[in-house]
Amino acid sequence: MKIIDFHNHVYPEKIARKATDAVGAFYDMPAMERTGTVEELFSSHENAGIDTCVIHAVATNPHQVEVVNDFVAKVAYENKGKVYAFGSLHLDYENKIEEIDRCISMGLKGIKLHPDTQLLNVDDDKLLEAYDYMQGKIPLLLHAGDYRYDYSHPRRIQRICRMFPDLLVIGAHFGGWSVYDEGVKYLLGEENCMVDTSSTSGFTTPEHFAKLIHTFGADRMLFGTDFPMWDPKLELQRFMAVEMSDDDREKVLYSNAAKILGIK
Repeated sequence: MKIIDFHNHVYPEKIARKATDAVGAFYDMPAMERTGTVEELFSSHENAGIDTCVIHAVATNPHQVEVVNDFVAKVAYENKGKVYAFGSLHLDYENKIEEIDRCISMGLKGIKLHPDTQLLNVDDDKLLEAYDYMQGKIPLLLHAGDYRYDYSHPRRIQRICRMFPDLLVIGAHFGGWSVYDEGVKYLLGEENCMVDTSSTSGFTTPEHFAKLIHTFGADRMLFGTDFPMWDPKLELQRFMAVEMSDDDREKVLYSNAAKILGIK
């Protein structure tokens, strides 16, 4: 069975350790075993039996937007068919519409925001024009949920879904990392919202993980590992342990993502 890992982060080799240490500090985690280089991404996925992946850029200030987008675009271009990429925007970046067009022209497949590390409310008025422009063009993938902050609370994501019905919104971490039941409460009924499985199996019980999968359903779900935070092989093993039909498993692991990415 072909597998697409829809949720990964990679960094230039010279800053990879610094970047992953910063992420670890944000989540009060010990130092990560993996540093998030492209080489590590490929070796981890080969070890897991994962064929294809999506990498995400995250700009923590407006000056980084074009730099990080150029980086992930280059990685995807140099690894066509194996790597696809989502670009980033920032609340205070002025040329959002132009940058969306530039991302599309570089072959990027969507926009990813991490409201908690970017310190922005995901439904801030400054972002709404960009969301409107993205309707029918490219999807919006959002880090969703954090019990410590309100930036990416699922109710804010629900507001975006309802304001922009033609925008595909993907709520990472079942739409509510660490507040998973809130993700279900606010996003289950939103037809233009999908979720991914990343950063969940290690934070809840196997029973709750399976319940989240079956509650949202295979048609609205994407498999993701959140590399380099977690080991893709272990994340895949935990997903494969959940009982479901072969057709549903194939949707989550491959065909849903392939449709979004335009893979024939």
